[in-house]
Order: sequence, then structure tokens, then C-alpha cells
Amino acid sequence: MKDPRPNKNLGQHWLHDADALADIVDAAELVSDETVLEIGPGLGTLTKLLVKAAQQVVAVEFDPTLARELPRRVPAKNLQVVHQDILKFDLSSLPKNYKVVANVPYYITSKIVNLLLTAQCPPQRIVLLVQKEVAQRIAASPGDMSVLGVSAQLFAEVSLSNEVPAALFTPPPKVDSQVVILQVRPTPLFTDINREHFFTVVKAGFSSRRKKLRSSMAGGLLISKPEAEELLGQADVDANERAENLSLEAWARIARTFKKPQ
Repeated sequence: MKDPRPNKNLGQHWLHDADALADIVDAAELVSDETVLEIGPGLGTLTKLLVKAAQQVVAVEFDPTLARELPRRVPAKNLQVVHQDILKFDLSSLPKNYKVVANVPYYITSKIVNLLLTAQCPPQRIVLLVQKEVAQRIAASPGDMSVLGVSAQLFAEVSLSNEVPAALFTPPPKVDSQVVILQVRPTPLFTDINREHFFTVVKAGFSSRRKKLRSSMAGGLLISKPEAEELLGQADVDANERAENLSLEAWARIARTFKKPQ
């Protein structure tokens, strides 16, 4: 079957390299009785390996042509193809402890990570091939943190796996890719903090990344700089620091200390 031309608007880049595909599947640590959600299966090169390793593969594909052709490209009884936007897919239809394996479009990576980690029925393990820079942001340490990194690490233990050069894709993207693994925590890292309250504080801190925390927190939380400095002092956080340098534990201390104005 002739491969269709990739749709640039959907961020489609076909990966055919056998070793790279096998590495992605290996990173998922699949066992034979598990269900896998594959996002954006495309031509089914990864799907072919997944149906051999898992009991059930649910492949959610937004492109109508690719969704229609996938059962012919991968004729497997344990493959269910769903033509839908993954952001509208009902994750609760999947069995408990499902896993996610996907080569996802760069432009939608953050939304997909947020969707999976904050779902009422999150997966137990997520393996994504994404833009290398984004993978490293998700797995970052204090010094290079971002809202995405804080969000991911609140809900999952994050690690990086193999890099995949742009040359292995058709057409080659402008950047290299990397596999990122998220082992979802049974419960979020801080169970004593309301999620919305926690991210109100985190987003305030990152609202002006180049500024010191006293300024970014003041602007983001709509409080004065002296109030922001007092807040940070009570949380044992240096007001001269910048948001990217803070650990999750430091954000938690600020969130516990900050009381929303009534």
C-alpha cells in the first residue's frame, strides 16, 4: 500500500527505522495482558509492534484517511481503531492500568501530557516520542524547570530514553526527537495541596521568567512586592531566585503558605 503524503498541518512525520521503533516499544515494558493506547498511529509502523506485545491496542487517529486504512495496514484482531481527536477521547473507556505509547505531533505534546496525567483514569506508564527539547523540558531538574516540567513531575516519575535523529523521519522534521518515559505516580506528589491552588502559584512564578521571584510572584498573584517577599520568606525560598531554579518541594512550600485574598 502506497504511503500517503504527510500532512504538515497535523505535524505528520513517518518513522520507519526498525531499531528506533523497537526501542519505543521496549521502553513501555509491555506484558501480554495489557491494553495500550496509541495516539496518532499514522501508517502503523509502531502499531505493528504493539499488537504483538499487548493484549489490546486502541489506536486513536485524527486523520480520517489514516484511520480508515490502518486496519488494512495492520490486520490484527486485537487492534481497535478510533477516528477521533485524542483531546476528546474518553479515557475512562480504557481498562485500569493501561499504558500509552505514541509518536506525537510536536505542537500538541503539552496538551496530551496534561490530558493523560490529570485524567480521572490516568495510565500507569506513558512513553512518548517527542521533540528533543520538549522531552528535556518534561524531565528537567531545578535550573531548567518550566510549568510543563513541574506539571509532569507532580504526577509522574520522568526519565529520558533514546534520541531519534531527524534524518530517520519522512519528511525529516527540523529538530531531533527523544523518547520520554512517565511512570505515573499512584497519587500526586503532594496530596495535601489543592491542584488548582498549586498551579496558581506555579504559573504566577513563571509569569515573568526573566524576573526574580519577588517580581513575578507579585505580578502573577496580584500582591505587592513586599507581600511577595514575605510569602517567599515564610516558605523558605530566596526572593532573588528565578522560577526555573525551584524544586517541586519549594513550590509546594509556597503553595502551602500562600492564602488567596478573600
